[in-house]
Amino acid sequence: MTTNPNTPKSLDIAGIMARIPHRYPMLLIDRVIDIVPAESCTGIKNVSANEPCFQGHFPGHPIMPGVLIIEAMAQTSATLVVASMEGVSCDTHIVYFMTIESARFRQPVVPGDTLHIKVQKERTRGNVWKFRGEAFVGDKLCAEAVYTAMLVPREEAQAK
Repeated sequence: MTTNPNTPKSLDIAGIMARIPHRYPMLLIDRVIDIVPAESCTGIKNVSANEPCFQGHFPGHPIMPGVLIIEAMAQTSATLVVASMEGVSCDTHIVYFMTIESARFRQPVVPGDTLHIKVQKERTRGNVWKFRGEAFVGDKLCAEAVYTAMLVPREEAQAK
């Protein structure tokens, strides 16, 4: 696969949904901006009080679960990978999470926050991509992680 020379600089929700298979309530990013093909981008997540996780995490003191912040990082990275590769879409490929090497949670994320998820490719080896992700609200670092993902042709994924 080669890098797509027509990779857009930003994607709205329709562009994201054309590239990854996630749908609400598991689609955790609303926009992707600052796309540098096959290198980096920023996902935007508008955190809303009516999201299902806040009914139980925690009643009267809603905090976005850390695992969902990491999932939003993974979705941002998957969108970057698929947008960057020529001939790849959510109809032809799936991006699977493989590892989380480290994750740190520094500040709570609450309804009303706008989460800026900055992802940077650390390296690729074949169809495996390693990323560093950082999630910010304003200038405050809320979470960070290093993780890997694999790009798999859909027919291989469905055969398993």
